[in-house]
Amino acid sequence: MFLDLDGDGPQYAQLTRALKGAILDGRMAAGARLPPTRELAQELEVSRTTVLAAYEQLRAEGFINGRVGSGSYVTRLQIAPALQPADGETVPPASRYAERARRLRNRGIAGMHHGLRYDLLYGDPVTNPALNAAWGRELSRAAAYSPLKVTSSWGLPALRQQICDYLARRRGVQARPENLLIVTGTQQAYALCARALLDEGDTVVLEEPHYFGAHHVLDAHGANFLPVRTDDDGLICSDLPDVPPKLISVTPSHQFPTGAVMSLPRRLELLRYAASKHCWIVEDDYDGELRYDGHPLAALRSLDESDRVIYVGTFSKTLFGALRLGYMVLPTALCNDFNTAKYLIDMSSPGIEQAALAHFMESGGFERHLRHARRELKTRREALIEGLRRHAGDRVQIVHSPAGMHVVAWLNGYDHARAEALIAYAHDRGLGLHPIAPHYLAPPSRPGLLLGYCNLSTTELREAMRLFGECLAAVPAAAG
Repeated sequence: MFLDLDGDGPQYAQLTRALKGAILDGRMAAGARLPPTRELAQELEVSRTTVLAAYEQLRAEGFINGRVGSGSYVTRLQIAPALQPADGETVPPASRYAERARRLRNRGIAGMHHGLRYDLLYGDPVTNPALNAAWGRELSRAAAYSPLKVTSSWGLPALRQQICDYLARRRGVQARPENLLIVTGTQQAYALCARALLDEGDTVVLEEPHYFGAHHVLDAHGANFLPVRTDDDGLICSDLPDVPPKLISVTPSHQFPTGAVMSLPRRLELLRYAASKHCWIVEDDYDGELRYDGHPLAALRSLDESDRVIYVGTFSKTLFGALRLGYMVLPTALCNDFNTAKYLIDMSSPGIEQAALAHFMESGGFERHLRHARRELKTRREALIEGLRRHAGDRVQIVHSPAGMHVVAWLNGYDHARAEALIAYAHDRGLGLHPIAPHYLAPPSRPGLLLGYCNLSTTELREAMRLFGECLAAVPAAAG
C-alpha cells in the first residue's frame, strides 16, 4: 500500500499519521485488514518495532482493533467525507465583534514598505546596540532569580514600585502601586478600557487626527466615535459635546500624529469637563519622555484632582518594540474592574521580563538609555529637517515639534491622488513614505507625510532626503 511518511519526527509517529490519514480519507475502508507488521516494515524499509508502535498507537486511539490470530482491522468510525476548508472571507462572521473587525482599515501600514533601504517608518524606537547586551544580562539575571510561577494580574510589585518612582520624578504623576496595572502595551490598555468601560454604541471622543490603533480597538468593540478637532494647542475643548461621552482619548504631551502640545488652559478645561460630565479620560503618553528642547512636560494626570484620568505608558516606544510591556495608572474607582478584565484576557504579563525591567530601572539603566536615546534622536531629527529644507524646499511645510520619533510634512499643492503617486514612485526607488491620512476619520484637506527618523542613521537620513527631493521633482504637485 502507498503511504507517504512526512519526515517530521520519529518514524513511528510519521507512520501513525500516514495510516490515520488513509483511514480518515477513505483509502482504507472500515473493516479493511491492515498489512502484517513484518510485511509493512519490509515494504517501507523501516523496522518492525516502528510498525508495531504505530499500530499500538492507532489501537489506543480507537482507529483499529486487533483480532487474535487474524490481524488488525480498521474500526467502523462513521466518518463523513472530508470538507474543504472554507475561505474565511466567504463565511459569515460568527459574532458582531468579528463583523466589525472585518471592516477595519488596513492593519499592515507598518509593513507597507518592508525591505526598502530607506524606510521612514514612524513609531519604532531608536536602535541601541548597547541596549541589546544590557537587556540580555538583565534577562539572564531575572531567569536565574525569579520564581517560575504566574505573576499577579496586577503585575510584579517591584516593577510597579519602580514605575511609580519614575513617574513621580519624570512625569509629575503621584501614583501608588495599588493603582498601577501592568499590561502588554498600549493596544491592550485600550482593549481593557473598552471591556471595562464601554457597551456597544457608547460614545468615545477621539482627537482628529488620532492614533489609528486606538480607533481600531475601540471600533471593534462597537464604540460610536465623535471626532473633535485639534490645533496647535491640542484638543479644542469648546467642540466637546453637551451630551457627555463615556470616554475621551487624548495624547496631550505630544499629540499623535501632529506633534502639538496641549496648553495648560486646555488641560484644565478638559479636566473640568470630565469632572462635571462624569466621563473618563484616557491619556496616552506614548513618548512623553522624548523631548529635545528641555525637560519632559508634566502629564495631564498630574493635574487631575477628580480622579478621572486613566494614564497609559509603554516601554515598547522607549526601549524596543519586542518588549510588550506597558502600564496604566487607574482611578481608584476603576481598579478592580480593570484588574478583573486583565485577568480574564491573559491572566498576567510575562513575569521574567517584568523582573528584568524592574532591576534595569532600579539600577539606573533605563534612564541612562533614555538620555542616550534623546541625544541620538535629536541629532537624527536635525539631519532629517536639514535634508527636507535643502532638497524639498517650499514643496513641503514642516510642522515644528521638538519631540517624539517623527516629523509631519504637509505636501504643498498636492491632492491625495497625486500624493499616492508620489508614495508609489518613491517606493520603486527604495524610499518608504508614510501618509498621515490613515489617522483621520475623514481625509484631511491636503495630504501629508509622517517621516520617521529612528530606524536610519544620520548619513542614511541625508541620503533619504536627497532621494525624496528627486521624487518630488519626478512627481510634482501638478501633473505633467
